[in-house]
Amino acid sequence: MTKKEKVQFVIDTLKEIYPQVPIPLDHKDPYTLLIAVLLSAQSTDLKVNQITPILFNIADNPYDMIKLSVDEIRDIIKPVGLSPMKAKGIYGLSHILIDKYEGRVPADFEALESLPAVGHKTASVVMAQAFNVPAFPVDTHIHRLMYRWNFSNGKNVVQTEKDAKRLFPKDLWNILHLQIIWYGRQYSPARGWDLEKDIITKTIGRKSVIKEYYSKKK
Repeated sequence: MTKKEKVQFVIDTLKEIYPQVPIPLDHKDPYTLLIAVLLSAQSTDLKVNQITPILFNIADNPYDMIKLSVDEIRDIIKPVGLSPMKAKGIYGLSHILIDKYEGRVPADFEALESLPAVGHKTASVVMAQAFNVPAFPVDTHIHRLMYRWNFSNGKNVVQTEKDAKRLFPKDLWNILHLQIIWYGRQYSPARGWDLEKDIITKTIGRKSVIKEYYSKKK
């Protein structure tokens, strides 16, 4: 298969497995999505989805959020980890949204990335999911699979994102990044990986990855 055919095989297979793709983080608007994505850094979506209902029950908008102290926010979000930094970020960005953007989340990469505790990946998720602007946020699953599929060298997420954007059609970025995440979790995890169930990697995967997999199985 040529590189182009391999890319098409991935697109077709993912579309077949995931015709509809749910967004992993529970939210109801751009603000709650922004907070949920921020909380998900070095945590699991499952853990975040357990904590956000408690937080959003008290404050689901920046005006209510700044009524809480940083310590109060930290106490609520403690189970997701990195709570001191995340609590400061949530409090700080909520103030900025009120002062600069009339309490609304800006639909702009640069503006989002200038907010406290908001990096490029968080901004990309918000732009893609909340505003339907083409973006390709790279998480650990996408980074791993782009390497396994020989679509990227696996050196860093910046390179992986560039390669994904170069290979996949722009109009599919927003759905594809979600499909790859779900596929990575279900069929191509970092641990407990069963290549026989991972049809994409088995069909088009990097030869060295497949060879290493079978050598460990012996």
